[in-house]
Amino acid sequence: MINITHSTHIPVMPEEVLSFMEINPSGKYIDGTCGLGGHSKTILSNLSNNGFLLGLDVDDEAIKVCKKNLSSINSNFHIEKRSYSKFPEVLSELGIKRVDGILLDLGLSSLQLDDKNRGFSFLEEESKLDMRFNQESKINAADIINKSSMSELADIMYYFGEERKSRLIAKKIFKHRPIQKVQDLVTIIKKCTPPNKRNKTMARVFQSFRIVVNDELENLKKFMEKYIKHLKTGGKIIIISFHSLEDRIVKHCFKASSKNGELNILTKKPIISSKMEQASNSRSKSAKLRCAVKI
Repeated sequence: MINITHSTHIPVMPEEVLSFMEINPSGKYIDGTCGLGGHSKTILSNLSNNGFLLGLDVDDEAIKVCKKNLSSINSNFHIEKRSYSKFPEVLSELGIKRVDGILLDLGLSSLQLDDKNRGFSFLEEESKLDMRFNQESKINAADIINKSSMSELADIMYYFGEERKSRLIAKKIFKHRPIQKVQDLVTIIKKCTPPNKRNKTMARVFQSFRIVVNDELENLKKFMEKYIKHLKTGGKIIIISFHSLEDRIVKHCFKASSKNGELNILTKKPIISSKMEQASNSRSKSAKLRCAVKI
């Protein structure tokens, strides 16, 4: 277990989120990926006692930290262990029909990246290949890597990591199985790529297996089908994505809803972090923020 507090976690584009959300102090808001509570803290700090924040996450350790961080601000929040794609169920249980704003900050938290036992980072070579957001999930990355066919492995890396050397890497993985630790996978990738391209290749490969383990794109698609009817008129939706697969889904769904007259898109092009923020928080370099308002 890692001892992480809110002081070591830096949320991405907090000022932009606050500016676009235009928080109503008495409003109801959802942070669908509350993580360690970076964005949740900002939202909660701008709510009066009449406001309410619902935070969702599937990571037990993150939820513990988030609750602790938010409890020092106010008590008008509720944190639930549930995927953001299932937020309508939680709203129903709480007796809430519509909210004033929803935020999704997709991707990894500091806690997940820094935990040497989770296998999210290719730098933690002694870690097991786990990659589960929800530790109660039955299938981890090692299961997928060791039980998939060669063609399935190649497809995972190609479609979810956009990795051009997917066939070669899949062949090497298949040959050297079982693969149990991060180091095993890193060694194979190193054999398939030149030194100057290894880090980017490893990032794409690790991303691809993480996406499949956690069913990330399907969760996002399910959410995009549901969120509009749970927003009040004038309610905001803000989504921060970290790779093109996520951003493409958000972009296309926003456009479709805009054509249907349901949304007004406030970001014609995605917002990226400032150079100053990128210098202090490297995670923000790949972040893209899109925002829309319900008509």
